[in-house]
Amino acid sequence: MREVRSYLQDKADLAFSLLLPIAIFALMYFAFGGESMFNGTAYVVNEDENGTYSAIILEQLDELDNLEVELLSPQKADSKLERSDLLMVVYIPEDFSDKLASGEQAQLLFKQRGNGGDEGQIVASIIRGVVEEMNQEFLVYNQVSNALTGSGIPQDQIEITTQELLDREREQSIVGVREETVGSSPNLVNQFLPGVVTMFVLFAATISASVIVKERKLGTLERLLTTRLSVGQLFIGKFLAGISRGFIQTLILLALAYIVFHLFTPLSFIECLAIALIFAAAASAVGLVIASIARSEDGAVWIAVFFTMATTMLGGTFFEIPEGSTLYAISRFSINTYANTAFNTVIAQGGSLADAGVELGVLAGVIAGGLILSRILFRAMPGGR
Repeated sequence: MREVRSYLQDKADLAFSLLLPIAIFALMYFAFGGESMFNGTAYVVNEDENGTYSAIILEQLDELDNLEVELLSPQKADSKLERSDLLMVVYIPEDFSDKLASGEQAQLLFKQRGNGGDEGQIVASIIRGVVEEMNQEFLVYNQVSNALTGSGIPQDQIEITTQELLDREREQSIVGVREETVGSSPNLVNQFLPGVVTMFVLFAATISASVIVKERKLGTLERLLTTRLSVGQLFIGKFLAGISRGFIQTLILLALAYIVFHLFTPLSFIECLAIALIFAAAASAVGLVIASIARSEDGAVWIAVFFTMATTMLGGTFFEIPEGSTLYAISRFSINTYANTAFNTVIAQGGSLADAGVELGVLAGVIAGGLILSRILFRAMPGGR
């Protein structure tokens, strides 16, 4: 417990340990915390300034929550397209409304550089949807007018009644659309949080191996043995200190995710803390192995960085590894794979610790194996035991 108290009493180390996960979470929030719905701007040149139907198009576009409309002059739009400041501009021709009023076909013009960019293509698709809705309304008007020809009903009355029926249909559509998520949540935080947590904990625990190597080199460990501490007690102290460091940092990350993103229920939050504690123990055991085999501080750092990066990539932190592939088989040797799967089972799939029993069993095996191996190799002084 001396090592744990020493870690908790070291204000600089403790402050760094507490602030680092907060900084990591802030980056996650700015990267993944925004709305996933598309938001864009439609750049429009309206040469039909006094036209009825151009005004209707602009009004319907302006009513969309995820789209802003910015009107440009023809000269400014052409200049921005020429300089590639804009990739897509919509032009409403001068005779647009007159042609529609006379029953002629009218067209919008989409000017773009290359393919118009991803945002430009989405904006163009939205505008085409609005225009298609207008086309359907014109079709309804024509069909109703033709059906009532000779009935004596005034044309303006036909148009007003038809418009009222169309407005009512738009507000209370007969055919609706609902969304149903199948499988894991598409939320990016759900997908990346487990990988970020495991990478963070593993790096923090393994990089502390260089501290043990430094203490061995400076004789700090040897001096500790002149007290009542035995080598075994010193070894366990280092193991518990590694767990404390990793678990405290993970607790902060998970707590912030719980408060800000509302990813957990109270039960799933506790289950995630249990997984984090087990993984912190596994990472601490691996850190002791690195500290036991490294001959220098630089050597310990390089081993820790290589091990962390390799297991992070193989653990599916940044991309999904196809099941049945060669890389999938290799990923079975990464402890991050089992921790990430356990976290995903609880966070994204709504499972329990029992559903992640195999993964937790593997991590328990890593803890036992790492402790046994590192205890055999552990040295409190250079070249000695």
